[in-house]
Amino acid sequence: MENRRKSILGIGNALTDILAVLPDDALLKRYNLPVGSMQHVNEETGDNIWNALKEVGVENVPGGSASNTVTGAAMFGMDSGFIGKVGNDELGLLFKEGQESVGIKPLLLKGKSASGRAMVFVTAPNSERTFAVYLGAALELVPEDLKPEFFEGYDYFHIEGYLVQNHDLVSRAVELAKAAGSIISIDLASYNVVEENLEFLRGIVSDYVDIVFANETEAKSFTGKEPREALDEIAGMCDIAVVKLGPDGSMVKCAEKFAAIEPCPANCIDATGAGDLYAAGFLYAHSLGMPVDICGKVGSIISSKVVEVVGSRIDDARWKDSLDSIGAVMGL
Repeated sequence: MENRRKSILGIGNALTDILAVLPDDALLKRYNLPVGSMQHVNEETGDNIWNALKEVGVENVPGGSASNTVTGAAMFGMDSGFIGKVGNDELGLLFKEGQESVGIKPLLLKGKSASGRAMVFVTAPNSERTFAVYLGAALELVPEDLKPEFFEGYDYFHIEGYLVQNHDLVSRAVELAKAAGSIISIDLASYNVVEENLEFLRGIVSDYVDIVFANETEAKSFTGKEPREALDEIAGMCDIAVVKLGPDGSMVKCAEKFAAIEPCPANCIDATGAGDLYAAGFLYAHSLGMPVDICGKVGSIISSKVVEVVGSRIDDARWKDSLDSIGAVMGL
């Protein structure tokens, strides 16, 4: 086995996750955000909320599905890069610095709009979570932004499904990644995105993708079948298929090899980032040449840690625990 450390490049919506714990729902009412809802907001509202939150005190971390996966891979020690688009503003700088702080090489282009953000409000008395999402500059990423040199030297290329609506962008990305010799993985991300782009997505998976990650609703939208049969169909279109079953674990298939992965015990308080970190763990183990059942177990271990915290970043103590468990599973 090569001693060279394997590398991963991701592409996705560059969103800063902004977490604010609020004493009541007054700010939510001011911006017509129903408690517990997820609302898309325009630039003006997004900026107004962001400025109001600065007075409250917030925690910000780079977010977005592919960014979360690449962050996890970087923390496992993989050389990592990320392609996205941000605004020429404070949040764009925070996103870049946040990625660099965990060892990611950001390939961040500048858009005309403000940087994208996912604002998460936690309110008393039941820690209810409310979202206001402004995609902003992230939506301005276009095929012409992608250069062959961005992809050179990366062993893996990971795509978040939320980009699939931009057919030309994704087509250009997978062509460049394949030409660079990367193993291509995709997280299907959302059942409605799958339904709306089904023919295109099936073509991309058949022609370019090596590893598909899907949850049960995404797998059903993609194939029209229940999880086990969906897994078989997806595995017939690419090298490795993974169907995640939430608290029931996951299933993996590669050629004729099938593995049912048991879930790891967890005190689940927030599922944000669970699928993204599962992919990070799986790809990390795969990069070390591990069989697919071990890759699935590694994904399960790390995803069980992120659901125990609010947000998509695992604290140091849980990272240490997960690394100990993963080392034992992989025999390292």
